Amino acid sequence: MSIEVEEVRRIAHLARLELSDETVRSLTDDIGRILEHVQQLAEVDVTGVEPTAHGVRLSPPGREDVPTEDRPGPRLLEGAPARVLDAVSVPRVLD
Repeated sequence: MSIEVEEVRRIAHLARLELSDETVRSLTDDIGRILEHVQQLAEVDVTGVEPTAHGVRLSPPGREDVPTEDRPGPRLLEGAPARVLDAVSVPRVLD
C-alpha cells in the first residue's frame, strides 16, 4: 500500500500545514512505510483472540479498597486554617 505525493499535499492543506517539496517527499516515503506495516498487521489472523487493553494482565496497584471506620478527625482539623463544626472550611469558588 502506498500514498501519492498529491495525497500528502491535500492532507497538509487540510491540516493547514505549509510543507516544502522536500518535506512532502520525505513524508510520502514515511507514510508509505507506515501503511505497509499496517497492511501486514491487517493480514494477521486474530480469530479467537479476545480484545485487550494491555498485553499482560494487570492487578490493581496498592491496597484493596475496604471500608473502615478510621477517620482523621481531630488531627486533620488541627492543621485546618478554618473549620465549621467537625469539617474543614474552604473559600467559595463558584457563585
